[in-house]
This record gives sequence, C-alpha cells and structure tokens, in this order.
Amino acid sequence: MMPPSRLAGTLIPAMAFLSCLRPESWEPCVEVVPNSTYQCVDLNLYKIPDNIPSSTKNLDLSFNPLKRLGSHSFSNFTELKVLDLSRCEIHMIEDDAYQGLNHLSTLVLTGNPIQSLASGAFSGLSSLQRLVVVEINLASLENFPIGHLKTLKELNVAHNLIHSFKLPKYFSNLPILEHLDLSKNRIQNIYHKDLKVLHEMPLLNLSLDLSLNPIDFIQPGAFKEIKLHALTLRSNFNSTNVMKICIQGLAGLEVHRLVLGEFKNERKVEDFEKSSLEGLCNLIIKEFRLAFLDTSQDNIIDLFNCLANVSAISLVSLNFDRLEGIPKNFRWESLELVNCQLKKFPTLEHISLKRFIFTANKGGDTFAELHLPNLEILDLSRNGLSFKGCCSYADLKTAKLKHLDLSFNGIISMSSNFLGLEQLEYLDFRHSTLKQSSDFPVFLSLNNLIYLDISYTHTRVVFHGIFDGLFNLQILKMAGNSFQDNFLPNIFTKLTNLTFLDLSECLLEQVSQGAFDSLPRLQILNMSHNNLLSLDIRPYKHLYSLQVLDCSFNRIVASNVQEPQHLPRSLALLNLTENNIACACEHQSFLQWVKDQRQLLVEVEQMVCLTPLDMKDMPVLAFRNATCHMSKTIISVSVLSVLVVSVVVALVYKFYFHLMLLAGCKKYGRGESIYDAFVIYSSQDEDWVRNELVKNLEEGVPPFHLCLHYRDFIPGVAIAANIIQEGFHKSRKVIVVVSQHFIQSRWCIFEYEIAQTWQFLSSRSGIIFIVLQKVEKSLLRQQVELYRLLSRNTYLEWEDNVLWRPIFWRRLRKALLDGKARSPEGKVDSENSQYEATTST
Repeated sequence: MMPPSRLAGTLIPAMAFLSCLRPESWEPCVEVVPNSTYQCVDLNLYKIPDNIPSSTKNLDLSFNPLKRLGSHSFSNFTELKVLDLSRCEIHMIEDDAYQGLNHLSTLVLTGNPIQSLASGAFSGLSSLQRLVVVEINLASLENFPIGHLKTLKELNVAHNLIHSFKLPKYFSNLPILEHLDLSKNRIQNIYHKDLKVLHEMPLLNLSLDLSLNPIDFIQPGAFKEIKLHALTLRSNFNSTNVMKICIQGLAGLEVHRLVLGEFKNERKVEDFEKSSLEGLCNLIIKEFRLAFLDTSQDNIIDLFNCLANVSAISLVSLNFDRLEGIPKNFRWESLELVNCQLKKFPTLEHISLKRFIFTANKGGDTFAELHLPNLEILDLSRNGLSFKGCCSYADLKTAKLKHLDLSFNGIISMSSNFLGLEQLEYLDFRHSTLKQSSDFPVFLSLNNLIYLDISYTHTRVVFHGIFDGLFNLQILKMAGNSFQDNFLPNIFTKLTNLTFLDLSECLLEQVSQGAFDSLPRLQILNMSHNNLLSLDIRPYKHLYSLQVLDCSFNRIVASNVQEPQHLPRSLALLNLTENNIACACEHQSFLQWVKDQRQLLVEVEQMVCLTPLDMKDMPVLAFRNATCHMSKTIISVSVLSVLVVSVVVALVYKFYFHLMLLAGCKKYGRGESIYDAFVIYSSQDEDWVRNELVKNLEEGVPPFHLCLHYRDFIPGVAIAANIIQEGFHKSRKVIVVVSQHFIQSRWCIFEYEIAQTWQFLSSRSGIIFIVLQKVEKSLLRQQVELYRLLSRNTYLEWEDNVLWRPIFWRRLRKALLDGKARSPEGKVDSENSQYEATTST
C-alpha cells in the first residue's frame, strides 16, 4: 500500500492541475456550422472560450455565468452577426463592451439582472438592427444608452419594470425603428407629452406592442395625428368601462393594424359590451383584429358599426352564435373567423370580400351557399363540414377564386368538375373524405391549378384519367391513398410541369416502368412508407430533373437490375434507409454500388442488413464481396492453409525460446556458473528486490552473486536473449518473487515458463519461490502450473516482521548454498557458520 506521504505527493499536484482547467479550455461548444455558428449553451462558462474561431458569425452563450462584460470583451469576433447572451447572470456592462462588432445585427440580453449599465455600453454597434433586453430590471427608457444606434429596427424591452410610457428624445435618432415591444411592463397612464417625440418626428412604420400593461387611462388626443403601422393592446384593461375610456383616448390615431382583446390565459374583461368599441369611430384603421373576448352576443355584427371602412377584419376565439346581416356598404376585403364556435355556417353576400377564412369552427356541419362574386381566397379547413356537391360556380358564386382549402373536413362528394372555377391555383382536400373523385376527370377544367393536395382522402385510384386537365400543376400530394392492385400505373401523362410528387403510404408494391416518363421537370419524388420489394431504376430513368428520391421505409431487398447506377444524373439525394436489404453474394453489384454512392445516399451509415442471419443488423457498408468471387473449395483450402500456417507459426513462436534454451544448455552445460541465482520479479516489486534481497544476499556473509536484469543484462541485446543467455545459462538457481504484480505481468509469466524448461533440461531443483505477499487464490488459479507448484512444494513467504526475518534469510541462504562448490579451505562452510552464529544472537 502506498504510504500517506507519497499518496499526498501524487494527489496534490494532480488536484492543482485540475483546478487550473476551466470548461472554456475543453472545447465544449457545439459547432453547428463550421467556422460560422457555435452553441455554447449552459456549459458553466465564466468567460468567452478561447477556441472559438474569429470567423464566427453566430454565437450562442446563453445560460453561462459570465457575470460581467468588460471593455472589448468580444474584440476577437469582428465578423459576429448574432450574439445571444440570455440568462448569463450579467450584472454589469462596461463601456465599449461590444467595441469592434461592426457587423453585429442581433444582440440578445434576455433575463440578465443588470445593475450597472455604462453610458457607452452599446458603443461600436454600428450595424445593430435588433436589440432584445427582455427581463433585465429596466425601470425607464430615459437613461437607456441606445440613442446612437441609428440602424436599430427592433427594440424589445418586454417584461421589465418600466412605469412611464414617455418616449425619450433619443428616439428621434432612430429613424428606421419598426418595432417597439413594451409588453408586460407597469405602464398605467399614457399622456400627450409621452408621445412628443412621435409628434415631432413621425415613425410611419413603427409597430407598438403595449400588451399586458395595467393601463387605466389614455389622455384624449395623446395619439392625435400620429401614424403607426401596428398597435397591440391585449389584456390591458380591468373592466369594460376602462377599455371604453382608453379606446376613446386613441382618437385621432391612424394605424394600419389594430389588435384588441385578451390572451387565452390572461382574461380580465367580463361582460363585454358592444359600446366598448364606439371609440373606434374616431380612428383610421386598415386592419382590425379582436381576440379572446367573451362577447355574449347572439349576433356580433353590432360591434362593428365603426369598422365599415376597415379592409381586413379578424375575429379569433369570440363567443357568439351567428354572423348575419353584414351591411353591403361595408368595405371589408378580408374576413377571418377562427374558433368562434358558430352554430351555423354564416351566409354572406358581400361584394367587396376577396378573402374569407373560416377555420376551426366546430359548431355547424353543413356548408351553405356563398354569394361572394369577388372572392379569391376561401379557407374552410378544420370545420368538420360536409359537402353534398363539390365544386362549381353554383356552390361558391364566384368565378375569381384562386385559393380553396377544404382540408380536415367531413365527407365531400365530387359531383361536378369545378365548372366556373377555372381560375383556381391552389386546392387542398387533405384529411377529408372524397367521394367519386376517381369516377371521372374531376379536375378537367382546372388548367391553371398549381398546387393540389388530396392526401389521406381515402381515394382509391382506378380511373387513369383522374388528373386530366392539370397541365400547369407543379405540386401534387396524394399520400395515404391507394391504387388498384397496389400497382402504380401511368396516370401522370398530362402533368408535364410537375416538380413535386408525394406518393408515400399508398401501399404500393409495384411501379409501372413508364409511370413517370412524362415528368421531365420533376425534382422531388417521395415513395416512402410503401411495400416496394426492389429498387427498380427503370421507372425513374426519364426524370431528367430529379434531385431527391425518397424510398425509405419500404421492403426493398436490392435492385432488380444489374446496373443500378443508371439513375438520373441530376439526382442529389437518395434515401434507402429502413428497408429489408439482403447482404448476400447474389446482390453484390447492388451492395458495391451502395458503397460507391455514399455521397448520394441519405444516412448510408444507418442502412443495415436484414438477411442473411449472420449479417442481420450489420451495416450495409460492412459487407465485403471479395469472397463472392471464390469458390467454396478455394475458400476451404485457403482457410485450412491459413489455419495450418497459423499453428506452425504459433508453435515455432511458443517453443523458439525453449529451443534456444536447449542449445544454450549444451553450450554452457559443462561450464561453471557465474551467478548464484537469476532473480525473476515484477518491476513494481523492484524496491523490495533492491533494498531487501540484494542488500542481504550480496552484502551478507557469505555473499551471493545475483543476476539482475537492470544491472547485468547486456545493452543492445534482445530482452528474451538476455533472459536465456545471461540469466538462465549463467546461474545455478532461479529465484521467483511471486506477487500480485508478478501474476498480472506477461513478461514475468514468460520468464517463469522458461525457468520450468530450464529446470527440466538442466536436471536441477533450481527454482526457489518467494511469496512476497499474500496473493489472492482466485488470482493465483489463473496460472494453473504455478498454483500447482506452490501447492506441492515448499516455498518461502516474506513477512515484514523482525522476529521472522532471520529465519527467512537463513532458509533462503541454505537453499542457495545447495549445490554451490566448496573452496579448498572450506571457506564457504566457515562463512555460513559465522552467519548463523550472528543471526542466532
């Protein structure tokens, strides 16, 4: 066991070294884009890592305890464009902290408890466009040192402690500011003087968000003659009366988009009344949005008496039963009703309406006729509606429709072929149930259609002319449907402009060789999640523009042609993952092609073999087809030859040193030994050998001459040769120092095995075993011969005990004297008697 003093001497320098290591020296950051984008999120960094290259453009250091930013903290990153320092526990930012970041466009400081912000903290940011300082304990905009940021477009100071809405004079130095987010602060009152800077220098494109501030009062005329791009007031008012007063205070404002209402989880206004919106008559509004208010009205139309001239109106999650009687003089061009729980589909007769969005309203289940002659966009998705007859001019009463979305509805019966709707460019039926869609050319009149989605519509394609008329179609999605006999015929003959085709999850087992011959412009083809048994290249050979082919999640075993390389030259990505690849010799050309096309195949490393059993779940790239070119006889002969050669080499290697030993015995057999004993021991027991064994035997009476490898081996000679020639041949005895280190050492066991052979060849009882310490029997049993010898023979056991030491050395000397030549004067005997007499005292 290592002494405590030595253990401390080892651990203290190691701990000192580890204490010097900081996480920033371990290269912990994730390289998202080489030399450009790095993520160092939540790595317990105390400073900016030194190993981030100076070419970095995007750096995320969020959730690290940086604490403070000193001057020129980022001077090494002159190319930086985006810097995220969210929640870095920053409490101080010194002057010129960002100096040198002339290209930085986005700076995020969210969630830092900033206590000290120097006046020049943001100096040097000559290109900054977006500054996010959410939740930094900012109490006022007055002393916020950003007046010099003339390129600033977005300032987000949400979730702070700002009480006053007063916009400082430096806002006049921000001529292109487009978005100011003051939501979730503590603003209660808005006065005319607070907006003085906007009266003096209007910011026409400014969008202002005041949501979640507890506003009680807006001074009448405060916003008079001010023009804003957008104003958002959500969850601001504690009552309908306060809401009414504050909206009246907006009189004179000209705003492109006004958003009123509440958030789903932030409800404050109860018993909403239609008079609350009367103040809107004094505003000029282009677009109006009302969200999450409990209107409790049978018909909400009375709320909009002041919104007749609005071009777009959006109602989200309002509780009203019906929408009827919209005056025809209303100039609405866009009407959006989302999740309003209408019990009846609205009947609309509105000449100016061009866009009608009616989604996620689960109240009604029957489509009603529309009378919207100028309608261009109609979205009726996610309503669970059923259509008895679809679709024609007679149903929608418009000939200008370009966008029709009927997805996620009920049963839609295709009884007409879109007569009168020839201007359609976008058509979506996904996840609705189509009836009779494959009985006749349903889309024959849609020559201008560009986008068609009939995915998961329970369509079974039987009629080959289902897509007739779609000459300009570019995107076709029909996943999750089926074909007759699970066979894909050539039904795309008219779709010569198609660029995207999705045929996934269609239960396809076979594809016609000419299925895609008429699609020269197709770029993306999805054939995944089908039941294809082979990669048949022939259907794809005329797809001259194909870039992506996805055949994943099929049952492909291999290619059924000898030359799978005849894929379109334009192909950039081929996905064959999750298939039943057979890694057998009969498919070796395909498997070799897979290896050759690593750059083409998606996640080729993840492709695994299914058969044969010995290759199951092995990577396809691990297959070696060299053996496929040899016959079984050649393989058998080769294996046998290799086996024989291996055995011969092993035997020669194993007994080479034994032969050397035999030759040496003949050579040195008649000569006199130079050493009394050759010591075999582990290098880890060298201290005991030097301090105990050598000292007591070579310096004792009588002295013995030991052969020690560190002292007596000849330099430049191989270790094995030294062991045999210098150790065994020139020694009378062999001392084996057995310890746990000895048993675990391959060299020690080698020397011991040679010692056994030496003992046999020399016909001597020349091996003396010294058990240096108690060795675990389980460990000793690993060396069977050694275990047996120690069990059957007497051995010396070293014990670090003063009483036992003399006995140990007397027995060892006696064993060494056995066979030692006597001097003519009997010197050895006298010396031995002298030693015994000495030790006995």
